[in-house]
Amino acid sequence: MTSIQTVGILMFNEVEVLDFAGPFEVFSLAENDSSDKHFNVITIAEQPDPIFARNGLTVIPDYSFTNHPDIDVLVIPGGYGAEKIEINNPVVIDWIISQAKLTKLTLSVCTGALLLAKAGLLAGKSATTHWMDLDNLASYPNIEVIANTRFVDASDKTTNIVTSAGISAGIYASLYCVEKLIDSQTMQTTARRMEFDIG
Repeated sequence: MTSIQTVGILMFNEVEVLDFAGPFEVFSLAENDSSDKHFNVITIAEQPDPIFARNGLTVIPDYSFTNHPDIDVLVIPGGYGAEKIEINNPVVIDWIISQAKLTKLTLSVCTGALLLAKAGLLAGKSATTHWMDLDNLASYPNIEVIANTRFVDASDKTTNIVTSAGISAGIYASLYCVEKLIDSQTMQTTARRMEFDIG
């Protein structure tokens, strides 16, 4: 039996659907040779109320900030809700800061990188985001913004942090994180099961 790691995906109103659904699918499908799952994937929101994602999808979060279990991997999706709403929510920013100190790895998708930047977690690091928001990310101090890439691994001795470009790039980044946390074979098997071309 493999040791299961908990992946916590932050949810908020106007979150981009594929930003959270892509990583959810990747981590949920990652298994060992005995079909034991490597990850338990949960969704977490500030409040336990339904989340209204982009374009009308309603999602019920599994947990709120006050009752979620310890998480090993933190996923910060993006979308209008990240860059225009939660960026101004100190409760969310403080929660991200506190969780990032405890997790094995933090992954942002799309404009989720802006929340990491606002939290000060990208200072002194390289990062990327959706191509439409590269200048926005560059407005934060001491971040080396990298364009024309699917994801950036800015991990160092103290923290593991990965940022991805927009929307579907989060699937590439999630697969990379599976490889980083488990192994290459698991990543490749997961991609094949999803019929996702990692080339």
